[in-house]
Amino acid sequence: MTYIVTDACVRCKYTDCVEVCPVDCFYEGENFLVIHPDECIDCGVCEPECPVEAIKPDTEDDPDGKWLEINSKYAEVWPNITIKRDAPPDAEKFETETGKYEKYFSEKPGEGD
Repeated sequence: MTYIVTDACVRCKYTDCVEVCPVDCFYEGENFLVIHPDECIDCGVCEPECPVEAIKPDTEDDPDGKWLEINSKYAEVWPNITIKRDAPPDAEKFETETGKYEKYFSEKPGEGD
């Protein structure tokens, strides 16, 4: 099993999770984070750190494995992030919105470390 980042992270991109990850398996996009499934050691310390509950075990993925596929794909091309940064200034506005991936997701990489 691995952990995955889901829709709730889009446009919020809180980075509390990256700070506690013992294996530095988070990767940063412009407005979303992903977990590299081959690097995640399934320790679970990141899950409670997410203020919008965007991190889930892959056993709670969509039936088609959508989020595992997205996390796998972008972890290969986005830069690694290991330090906590400020959330986007408008993050709170998007915290409870659903369907954000289809509306706002950007394939552009983030800054990384």
